[in-house]
Amino acid sequence: MVRINGKEENTANTSLSDYLKDNGYNPESIVIELNGEILNRNNYSSVVLQENDVVEILMFMGGG
Repeated sequence: MVRINGKEENTANTSLSDYLKDNGYNPESIVIELNGEILNRNNYSSVVLQENDVVEILMFMGGG
């Protein structure tokens, strides 16, 4: 299991880019924190989620 935004998900052994695509995320408008470290957007396709990983997906929002 992988914890993504506080929820346990059965996504171990899935690439991060596949997870984002399958869940409708636009990689250009988010930041990913994996196990406490911010990932470079260029590395999303090379990251494979592992058991017990903790992922936070942060979205940019505009407004006032």
